[in-house]
Amino acid sequence: MRILLIEDDKNLSAAIADQLQKEGYITDCCYDGEMALSYALNPEYGYDIVLLDRMLPIIDGLNVLKAMRQKQIYTPVLMITGLGELDDKIDGLDSGADDYLVKPFLVKELLARIRALTRRPAEIKDKKVLTAFDLTLDADHRRLTYQGHSVILTQKENDLMQVFIERPDKTYSRSQLLWKVWGGSSEVEDGNVDNYIYFLRKRLLELGCKSSIKTVYGAGYRLEEAP
Repeated sequence: MRILLIEDDKNLSAAIADQLQKEGYITDCCYDGEMALSYALNPEYGYDIVLLDRMLPIIDGLNVLKAMRQKQIYTPVLMITGLGELDDKIDGLDSGADDYLVKPFLVKELLARIRALTRRPAEIKDKKVLTAFDLTLDADHRRLTYQGHSVILTQKENDLMQVFIERPDKTYSRSQLLWKVWGGSSEVEDGNVDNYIYFLRKRLLELGCKSSIKTVYGAGYRLEEAP
């Protein structure tokens, strides 16, 4: 597996790269945003995941991420940063990051999140286009559309929406969603499901969609058609 590590702190970068290589990952390192763009936007490198520091010299991490998504490069991105406020996390995820890890962190947590992002549960089927109610999901391109308006989802948002659209009106418990989207990983907490439900609801609001993800108290969540 090949990883692009974008981190301007060379000591931290070397320490992370050393651990990744011990785990068998092939790792390329970049130390500023300009260098990062030349690697991240070149599909020939074939990275499986990008570890992206947000505060970079020359071009910051958010703009690197936005450039990747504008070029329709959907490689999973784990943002690693010292900015840990909720609004910072929302900015990162809204810009196309798939996960967000606040510094300082333990290497074993970083490795767990890499495994979670690069593991695609068998229950997630590779279907190109799914529809339910007034929504269309192009799962291959992570594009959610409502009445001609579209947003690009992160990988986990896409996986979660795919579960709901495949079985609209079915109520899923948190543990069922964890299993379907994260593969039942013990490294992922129930709160992750709640966070991604929040992000999907925000996406639906951006589209002006009247269908919504309802909380079924004591049972879980389900996608409901607008009345």
